[in-house]
Amino acid sequence: MTTPAAGWLTGSLARAHPLTASARSITFTVPGWPGNDAGQHVDVRLTSSDGYQAVRSYSIASAGPGGEIELGIDRLPDGEVSPFLVDDLALGDTVELRGPLGGWFVWRPEQTQPVQLIAGGSGVVPFIAMTRTHASVCSSAPMQLLYSLRTPNDAFFRDELSQPSATARTTWHYTRTVPPGWSRSAGRLTAEDLKSKTLPPEQAPLTYVCGPTGFVETVSRALTSLGHAPDTIRTERFGGT
Repeated sequence: MTTPAAGWLTGSLARAHPLTASARSITFTVPGWPGNDAGQHVDVRLTSSDGYQAVRSYSIASAGPGGEIELGIDRLPDGEVSPFLVDDLALGDTVELRGPLGGWFVWRPEQTQPVQLIAGGSGVVPFIAMTRTHASVCSSAPMQLLYSLRTPNDAFFRDELSQPSATARTTWHYTRTVPPGWSRSAGRLTAEDLKSKTLPPEQAPLTYVCGPTGFVETVSRALTSLGHAPDTIRTERFGGT
Protein backbone atom coordinates (compact mmCIF):
# COMPACT_ATOMS: atom_id res chain seq x y z
CA MET A 1 0.00 0.00 0.00
CA THR A 2 1.22 3.49 -0.85
CA THR A 3 1.98 5.55 2.25
CA PRO A 4 0.26 8.96 2.35
CA ALA A 5 2.42 12.06 2.26
CA ALA A 6 2.81 13.86 5.56
CA GLY A 7 0.45 16.84 5.64
CA TRP A 8 -0.71 18.95 2.73
CA LEU A 9 1.17 19.22 -0.56
CA THR A 10 0.92 21.95 -3.20
CA GLY A 11 -0.21 20.90 -6.65
CA SER A 12 0.13 23.09 -9.74
CA LEU A 13 -2.31 22.57 -12.61
CA ALA A 14 -0.26 21.19 -15.52
CA ARG A 15 -2.94 19.98 -17.96
CA ALA A 16 -6.71 20.13 -18.32
CA HIS A 17 -9.30 19.09 -20.85
CA PRO A 18 -13.10 18.71 -20.88
CA LEU A 19 -14.63 15.28 -20.30
CA THR A 20 -18.28 16.30 -20.75
CA ALA A 21 -20.21 19.57 -20.81
CA SER A 22 -20.04 19.65 -17.02
CA ALA A 23 -16.85 17.73 -16.24
CA ARG A 24 -13.12 18.21 -16.63
CA SER A 25 -9.92 16.21 -16.37
CA ILE A 26 -7.28 18.11 -14.37
CA THR A 27 -3.70 16.95 -13.89
CA PHE A 28 -1.49 18.41 -11.19
CA THR A 29 2.26 18.37 -10.78
CA VAL A 30 2.77 17.67 -7.07
CA PRO A 31 6.31 17.80 -5.64
CA GLY A 32 6.60 15.18 -2.91
CA TRP A 33 3.67 13.09 -4.13
CA PRO A 34 4.45 9.47 -3.12
CA GLY A 35 2.44 7.83 -5.89
CA ASN A 36 -0.82 6.01 -5.37
CA ASP A 37 -2.60 2.70 -5.85
CA ALA A 38 -5.43 2.40 -8.36
CA GLY A 39 -8.68 3.28 -6.59
CA GLN A 40 -7.32 5.65 -3.95
CA HIS A 41 -8.55 9.21 -3.49
CA VAL A 42 -7.19 12.60 -2.45
CA ASP A 43 -8.43 15.57 -0.42
CA VAL A 44 -8.41 18.92 -2.22
CA ARG A 45 -8.38 22.11 -0.14
CA LEU A 46 -9.17 25.58 -1.44
CA THR A 47 -8.58 28.74 0.61
CA SER A 48 -10.33 32.02 -0.23
CA SER A 49 -8.85 35.49 0.20
CA ASP A 50 -10.71 35.92 3.51
CA GLY A 51 -9.23 32.69 4.89
CA TYR A 52 -12.32 30.48 4.42
CA GLN A 53 -11.35 26.92 3.52
CA ALA A 54 -13.29 24.15 1.79
CA VAL A 55 -12.11 20.53 1.51
CA ARG A 56 -13.51 17.86 -0.80
CA SER A 57 -12.39 14.30 -1.59
CA TYR A 58 -11.96 13.13 -5.18
CA SER A 59 -11.02 9.78 -6.69
CA ILE A 60 -7.76 9.68 -8.61
CA ALA A 61 -7.84 8.65 -12.28
CA SER A 62 -4.10 7.99 -12.41
CA ALA A 63 -2.01 5.47 -10.49
CA GLY A 64 1.54 4.38 -9.85
CA PRO A 65 4.73 6.29 -8.99
CA GLY A 66 5.51 9.80 -10.12
CA GLY A 67 4.86 13.40 -9.22
CA GLU A 68 1.59 13.92 -11.10
CA ILE A 69 -2.03 13.03 -10.36
CA GLU A 70 -5.09 13.25 -12.58
CA LEU A 71 -8.61 13.89 -11.31
CA GLY A 72 -11.93 13.76 -13.13
CA ILE A 73 -14.25 16.40 -11.67
CA ASP A 74 -17.98 16.80 -12.33
CA ARG A 75 -19.43 20.24 -11.63
CA LEU A 76 -22.11 20.16 -8.94
CA PRO A 77 -24.66 23.00 -9.35
CA ASP A 78 -24.57 23.86 -5.64
CA GLY A 79 -20.95 22.85 -5.03
CA GLU A 80 -18.32 24.99 -3.31
CA VAL A 81 -15.26 23.36 -4.84
CA SER A 82 -16.19 21.54 -8.06
CA PRO A 83 -17.42 24.64 -10.00
CA PHE A 84 -14.08 26.35 -9.38
CA LEU A 85 -12.07 23.28 -10.41
CA VAL A 86 -14.14 22.76 -13.57
CA ASP A 87 -14.68 26.36 -14.70
CA ASP A 88 -12.06 28.63 -13.16
CA LEU A 89 -8.83 26.84 -12.28
CA ALA A 90 -6.20 27.89 -14.84
CA LEU A 91 -2.90 26.33 -15.85
CA GLY A 92 -0.28 27.14 -13.25
CA ASP A 93 -2.83 27.76 -10.49
CA THR A 94 -2.23 25.85 -7.27
CA VAL A 95 -4.36 23.91 -4.79
CA GLU A 96 -3.52 21.97 -1.64
CA LEU A 97 -3.66 18.19 -1.77
CA ARG A 98 -3.55 15.51 0.93
CA GLY A 99 -3.14 11.83 0.23
CA PRO A 100 -3.24 9.31 -1.19
CA LEU A 101 -6.10 8.07 0.99
CA GLY A 102 -7.87 4.71 1.23
CA GLY A 103 -6.52 1.19 1.11
CA TRP A 104 -9.57 -1.05 0.73
CA PHE A 105 -11.19 0.14 -2.50
CA VAL A 106 -8.04 -0.50 -4.54
CA TRP A 107 -6.82 -2.91 -7.21
CA ARG A 108 -3.19 -3.96 -7.26
CA PRO A 109 -1.27 -5.78 -10.02
CA GLU A 110 -0.60 -8.81 -7.83
CA GLN A 111 -4.33 -9.59 -7.61
CA THR A 112 -5.20 -12.52 -9.86
CA GLN A 113 -8.93 -13.17 -9.35
CA PRO A 114 -11.48 -11.93 -11.92
CA VAL A 115 -12.58 -8.32 -11.42
CA GLN A 116 -15.95 -6.75 -12.19
CA LEU A 117 -16.18 -2.96 -12.07
CA ILE A 118 -19.61 -1.28 -11.92
CA ALA A 119 -19.76 2.51 -12.21
CA GLY A 120 -22.55 5.04 -11.99
CA GLY A 121 -21.83 8.42 -13.61
CA SER A 122 -18.65 10.06 -12.34
CA GLY A 123 -18.08 6.98 -10.18
CA VAL A 124 -16.05 5.65 -13.10
CA VAL A 125 -12.99 7.74 -12.14
CA PRO A 126 -11.28 5.23 -9.78
CA PHE A 127 -11.94 2.52 -12.36
CA ILE A 128 -9.98 4.49 -14.95
CA ALA A 129 -6.97 4.11 -12.66
CA MET A 130 -7.69 0.39 -12.31
CA THR A 131 -8.08 -0.26 -16.05
CA ARG A 132 -4.95 1.76 -16.81
CA THR A 133 -2.95 -0.18 -14.24
CA HIS A 134 -4.36 -3.48 -15.53
CA ALA A 135 -3.20 -2.59 -19.05
CA SER A 136 0.20 -1.22 -18.01
CA VAL A 137 1.22 -4.45 -16.25
CA CYS A 138 -0.37 -6.72 -18.91
CA SER A 139 -2.36 -8.44 -16.17
CA SER A 140 -3.88 -11.80 -17.03
CA ALA A 141 -6.66 -11.33 -14.45
CA PRO A 142 -10.03 -10.95 -16.24
CA MET A 143 -11.37 -7.42 -15.77
CA GLN A 144 -14.46 -5.79 -17.18
CA LEU A 145 -16.45 -2.62 -16.58
CA LEU A 146 -20.19 -2.00 -16.61
CA TYR A 147 -20.71 1.76 -16.94
CA SER A 148 -24.19 3.14 -16.20
CA LEU A 149 -24.85 6.75 -17.14
CA ARG A 150 -27.77 8.97 -18.05
CA THR A 151 -26.93 9.73 -21.68
CA PRO A 152 -24.08 9.02 -24.11
CA ASN A 153 -22.89 12.61 -23.66
CA ASP A 154 -22.31 12.04 -19.93
CA ALA A 155 -19.52 9.48 -20.36
CA PHE A 156 -16.16 10.23 -18.75
CA PHE A 157 -13.07 9.04 -20.70
CA ARG A 158 -15.26 7.59 -23.48
CA ASP A 159 -12.51 7.41 -26.11
CA GLU A 160 -10.14 5.67 -23.73
CA LEU A 161 -12.72 3.12 -22.60
CA SER A 162 -13.75 2.43 -26.20
CA GLN A 163 -10.27 1.56 -27.47
CA PRO A 164 -10.28 -1.87 -29.17
CA SER A 165 -6.93 -2.58 -27.52
CA ALA A 166 -8.28 -2.03 -24.00
CA THR A 167 -7.56 -5.02 -21.76
CA ALA A 168 -10.70 -4.38 -19.70
CA ARG A 169 -13.90 -4.59 -21.76
CA THR A 170 -16.52 -1.86 -21.19
CA THR A 171 -20.26 -2.49 -21.39
CA TRP A 172 -22.41 0.64 -21.59
CA HIS A 173 -25.81 1.16 -19.97
CA TYR A 174 -28.00 4.26 -20.39
CA THR A 175 -30.76 5.30 -18.00
CA ARG A 176 -32.38 8.26 -19.83
CA THR A 177 -31.26 8.50 -23.47
CA VAL A 178 -29.69 5.83 -25.68
CA PRO A 179 -27.59 6.23 -28.84
CA PRO A 180 -29.28 5.73 -32.23
CA GLY A 181 -29.78 2.05 -32.98
CA TRP A 182 -29.17 0.96 -29.38
CA SER A 183 -30.49 -2.54 -28.69
CA ARG A 184 -32.57 -1.66 -25.62
CA SER A 185 -34.52 1.29 -24.28
CA ALA A 186 -33.24 3.57 -21.54
CA GLY A 187 -33.90 2.52 -17.97
CA ARG A 188 -32.35 1.98 -14.58
CA LEU A 189 -29.90 -0.84 -14.06
CA THR A 190 -31.79 -3.94 -12.90
CA ALA A 191 -30.83 -7.25 -11.39
CA GLU A 192 -31.48 -8.84 -14.77
CA ASP A 193 -29.06 -6.39 -16.39
CA LEU A 194 -26.43 -7.27 -13.80
CA LYS A 195 -27.01 -10.96 -14.39
CA SER A 196 -26.50 -10.63 -18.15
CA LYS A 197 -23.77 -7.96 -18.22
CA THR A 198 -21.42 -8.86 -15.37
CA LEU A 199 -19.25 -11.78 -14.33
CA PRO A 200 -21.33 -14.51 -12.67
CA PRO A 201 -20.89 -15.51 -9.02
CA GLU A 202 -19.61 -18.91 -10.17
CA GLN A 203 -16.40 -17.16 -11.28
CA ALA A 204 -16.01 -15.64 -7.78
CA PRO A 205 -15.12 -12.16 -9.06
CA LEU A 206 -14.06 -9.34 -6.80
CA THR A 207 -16.66 -6.68 -7.61
CA TYR A 208 -16.13 -2.94 -7.14
CA VAL A 209 -19.15 -0.60 -7.21
CA CYS A 210 -18.79 3.20 -7.25
CA GLY A 211 -21.35 5.95 -7.76
CA PRO A 212 -24.12 7.87 -6.00
CA THR A 213 -25.33 6.36 -2.73
CA GLY A 214 -28.66 5.12 -4.10
CA PHE A 215 -26.99 3.50 -7.11
CA VAL A 216 -24.39 1.72 -4.96
CA GLU A 217 -26.97 0.40 -2.50
CA THR A 218 -29.29 -0.85 -5.26
CA VAL A 219 -26.49 -2.57 -7.17
CA SER A 220 -25.03 -4.15 -4.04
CA ARG A 221 -28.39 -5.61 -3.00
CA ALA A 222 -28.95 -6.96 -6.49
CA LEU A 223 -25.52 -8.57 -6.59
CA THR A 224 -26.10 -10.43 -3.32
CA SER A 225 -29.53 -11.56 -4.55
CA LEU A 226 -27.76 -13.03 -7.60
CA GLY A 227 -25.48 -15.09 -5.36
CA HIS A 228 -22.39 -12.92 -4.95
CA ALA A 229 -20.89 -13.20 -1.48
CA PRO A 230 -21.07 -9.88 0.39
CA ASP A 231 -17.36 -10.02 1.24
CA THR A 232 -16.51 -10.02 -2.49
CA ILE A 233 -18.29 -6.69 -3.07
CA ARG A 234 -16.37 -3.48 -2.40
CA THR A 235 -18.24 -0.18 -2.53
CA GLU A 236 -17.47 3.51 -2.64
CA ARG A 237 -20.24 6.09 -2.74
CA PHE A 238 -20.79 9.83 -2.85
CA GLY A 239 -23.74 12.13 -2.22
CA GLY A 240 -26.49 11.98 0.39
CA THR A 241 -27.90 8.85 1.97
